[in-house]
Amino acid sequence: MKYMFNRKIGIDLGTCNSIVFTPQKGVVLSEPSVVAVSLAENKILAVGKEAKEMTGRTPDTIRIYRPLRDGVIADYRVTEAMIRYFVKNAGPRIRILKPELLIGVPAGITSTEKRAVIEAGMAAGAKGVYVAKEPLLAAIGAGIPINSCSGHMIVDIGGGTSEVAVISLGGIVTCDSLRVAGDKMDQAIADYVKKKYNLAIGEQTAEEIKIKIGTAIPEKEEREIEIRGRDLISGLPQNIRIKSNEVCEAISDRLADIVQTVKMVLRETPPELSADIMDKGMIVSGGGALVKNIDELIAQSTGVPCFIAEDPLLCVAKGTGIVLENLDAYKKSIMTKKK
Repeated sequence: MKYMFNRKIGIDLGTCNSIVFTPQKGVVLSEPSVVAVSLAENKILAVGKEAKEMTGRTPDTIRIYRPLRDGVIADYRVTEAMIRYFVKNAGPRIRILKPELLIGVPAGITSTEKRAVIEAGMAAGAKGVYVAKEPLLAAIGAGIPINSCSGHMIVDIGGGTSEVAVISLGGIVTCDSLRVAGDKMDQAIADYVKKKYNLAIGEQTAEEIKIKIGTAIPEKEEREIEIRGRDLISGLPQNIRIKSNEVCEAISDRLADIVQTVKMVLRETPPELSADIMDKGMIVSGGGALVKNIDELIAQSTGVPCFIAEDPLLCVAKGTGIVLENLDAYKKSIMTKKK
């Protein structure tokens, strides 16, 4: 019965997708971080999948918000509504008890941005809000023993931010955050298609291309996909076929930025920990880990073995669950804040 009196909810609050995790049930909700607002009544119409389906298809009276930009809150009110929706749909129907929330935030966020997350959580009806750095949560969720005294490296590529961290003894030793990740790759694909084919495509189409045929290294056997967009010359709808190596070319600059950040963190890592990382390799998590061959690209560029985490999309969310179950053990490695 103790769960009834002690509701704990972990939220991986992502720029693209948010995942809600409870220690008893695991992942209870996985929805796009999108909110649809009706401008006339200033009312929230839809959150998550339902709102994402409206993207690019709304009349003037409805606005689609992605309240998080680059991993941080860009629109406070809409974020609060989104967190409230997650909390409401996460647990049992008993509403008497306010839950404790653990929210993952980018390692590079400022104290003001951190405070905004805490306040949004409190305003959404939480009893207390804990904030933890995403690379730590991703490492815990990927099964890395973060409290051991050997060094571990995690590369967490999300929608808005890519974070590279070296972790030892339960804390982050060196870390760098880059506001280049899945979103910027989608944008690069859309720009490429526009330039090469004179075709305008929406962000959902660009994301679909990346997921279905994206690759980090040119492939011998190319895959292809048919896409539809608006011809920029005639203004009419048109279909074209695009190949995986074209996608590779389109996102290569963005991937190079991420590799550069990995190299920078490796350069700043103390020699003892570098030896551990060479030994064990680094782990890639987050949605960006699903881009085909990304582990190979990073390994080739740095000379350090690289592995994709199991369930890379869920690493941060799983990490929140593990931390919530063992809050006392993790107190020192996460920033806590209660009201």
